[in-house]
Amino acid sequence: MTRSEYFERWAELHGGLDPRTSIPVQGWLTVTYVLAKPLVLLRMSPNAVTMLGMLVALSVPYWVVTDRLFVAGVVALVAGLIDNLDGAVAIMTGRSSDFGYVLDSVADRVGDAALLVGLGLAASTPWPAVAAACLAFLQEYTRARAAGVGFTEIGVISLSERPTRVLIVGMFLIAAATAGVIWALIGGWVALIVAVAGFGQVLWAVRSRLASSEG
Repeated sequence: MTRSEYFERWAELHGGLDPRTSIPVQGWLTVTYVLAKPLVLLRMSPNAVTMLGMLVALSVPYWVVTDRLFVAGVVALVAGLIDNLDGAVAIMTGRSSDFGYVLDSVADRVGDAALLVGLGLAASTPWPAVAAACLAFLQEYTRARAAGVGFTEIGVISLSERPTRVLIVGMFLIAAATAGVIWALIGGWVALIVAVAGFGQVLWAVRSRLASSEG
């Protein structure tokens, strides 16, 4: 499967949204496409990749509380990559399943919480990162409820998609390790601002779709 075919298949599974319209999403999917190829050759199942990514994400708070912030940042980025590889493997092998979709959603929410809690633990004031985690959950819950009333996708890629959250946590933990822990607090605020904007985008998109369908 070529990269273009991978993008097209990804778009089909996400309500026709072209990942090439978002530079962060396009870049992220390009990386996962390249890294998924060896896993496809090893015949690793998408569900196994999902569980591996979640377990790696759950280790981030441990690295933070043991004062290894640089390791925590790198592990956060690795966890995000692994988490996205399950979808890439499923697309490239045609082994997607309803259970895999549910498992991936649960693992993503657990991973989001672990990463943002880890960022909060590294900061002098943890609540901005924790609030960002709550808003990330609400954003995805809103998407799920929209699906419950018949929308397979709501037609928007928000500012606060999972790749963005992973990059914020990873980069600011690394910055905190190399330039001072104040960067963990700054990262928490950045995550919160992005989460507010992203949740607002999704909520507005759902409202607009519902209004147009009812009108």
